[in-house]
Amino acid sequence: MLRVGLTGSLGSGKSTAAAMLRELGAPVIEADELGRSLMEPGQSVYNAIVSRFGAEAAGPDGRLDRARLADLAFRQGRLQELNAIVHPPVIEAQQRWMEEVFARDPAAVAVIESALIFEVVRDALARGDQGSILAEWRRRIDRVIVVTAPDQTKIARYAARILSSGAAGPSSLNAIEADARTRLSHQIPDAEKAARADYVLDNSGDIASLRAQVEALWPLLRAESNKSGRNLSLK
Repeated sequence: MLRVGLTGSLGSGKSTAAAMLRELGAPVIEADELGRSLMEPGQSVYNAIVSRFGAEAAGPDGRLDRARLADLAFRQGRLQELNAIVHPPVIEAQQRWMEEVFARDPAAVAVIESALIFEVVRDALARGDQGSILAEWRRRIDRVIVVTAPDQTKIARYAARILSSGAAGPSSLNAIEADARTRLSHQIPDAEKAARADYVLDNSGDIASLRAQVEALWPLLRAESNKSGRNLSLK
């Protein structure tokens, strides 16, 4: 068994790398998708967000207004409040998922795709939450892969994704790029992440280059999994 965290800043290409690992046979869970599911109406995370941020956090359809939440978090300085609500249940769900994966296949390489593996620990320690599930999260992952790219490349990719999705609305390219810079400012720089990672994927080039790196890494992860013990406990 091998518990792998796949991380990278906004626009780094970690989701692309995760898809490649899935194609090679790795079970993959995406932290963003899991978080979105826990933020649906009726979920405890949804209720906690509305209780903390008020009814304005929800749109006319009763679902959370993600654009409004992003404004509150990034432009009104309430990111830590939001993360403190969302991150603990997301990590608990990730742990349960890994235990289920290893129960089915003790030799699996289970991959958690998350932008904020290092940031979760940093922010928990900054709040004085030593010993919490957030502060201990990195220690419960066997190997961390960091996907890197130049910041300007990340910003361009983020803007292209937002524009192609139609989610930008009336926002201009300049506004989208400014939003990307704001989000990146809350994330640990690539150089620091790379220094603390077990493996680094350089995604400054084309997709073929990234695929070659992922395909070269996969046998190493499989070999580590086969050598590791079969204790399924994440405690």
